[in-house]
Amino acid sequence: MSIYDFEVKDGDGNPVSLSQYKDKVLLIVNSATKCGFTPQYTELNEIYAEFNEKGFEILDFPCNQFGKQAPGTTEEITEVCRSKWLVPYTIFDKIDVNGENASPLFEYLKQEQPFTGLTGKGAGKLKLVVKMMDKNYKDNNDIKWNFTKFLVDREGNVVRRFEPTEDLADVKDAIKALL
Repeated sequence: MSIYDFEVKDGDGNPVSLSQYKDKVLLIVNSATKCGFTPQYTELNEIYAEFNEKGFEILDFPCNQFGKQAPGTTEEITEVCRSKWLVPYTIFDKIDVNGENASPLFEYLKQEQPFTGLTGKGAGKLKLVVKMMDKNYKDNNDIKWNFTKFLVDREGNVVRRFEPTEDLADVKDAIKALL
């Protein structure tokens, strides 16, 4: 199994095969428009602008599972992302990343890059919030919050998982190394 074996839905609900992203470095993100981490869109936009022409793509999947911070339809979320945050990359259909309705893509990503802990600025605060939702959060690979990121190399290997509290400079360095 490979990342390229998955099919997802675009913002209009049309099927998209991830095989169209072969030979590209990918950053796959579960996002939300009303989250404390939402300002990461600004840095993600900068990373996208710097690396897109070198074979880099961001695949953005809105998710409302954490604090109901991605309310509205995919169309409404996309409008906020485009108008307020100036997001230039593809925003896919709203999904679940955990639980019985979790996207098969995210189930695969979590299997390939398990949870190893929350680190970085704001990790202490996020640990408290996550622990209230799941006292055994350290013992499972679930996505813990919005803006968890998975880095995929040009061969389709899921090479790294970044928790939302990790510095985007580290994400940028990891992308640069793969390009």
